[in-house]
Amino acid sequence: MESTSEYTSIMSFLPGYLPILEKRKDMPFNEAEKEWQQIRRGKYVEFNLVHDRGTAFGLNTPGSRVESILMSLPLTASWKYMHEPEPKSREQRLVDVLKAPKEWV
Repeated sequence: MESTSEYTSIMSFLPGYLPILEKRKDMPFNEAEKEWQQIRRGKYVEFNLVHDRGTAFGLNTPGSRVESILMSLPLTASWKYMHEPEPKSREQRLVDVLKAPKEWV
């Protein structure tokens, strides 16, 4: 059962986030951006299968439904060995932030 605070949190989040989605949902993208998306998805799959304890627990539980455990994985992903984004690219700036996030609080 959802708590009141969880409901309040999601109801506060949606009014700010949905306009962003509405504004950007039809934005065009190019092949390089699609490739970057696939590489990032590959990183997510790697984390999920190698490091996530919940996934490991589920996969090691006798009688578990593997399909249910792996449901969160993207339909497509790609891996590039030792991939590094182009210097000063938007992708490199993202990687820099992810590796050294700012302390906001």
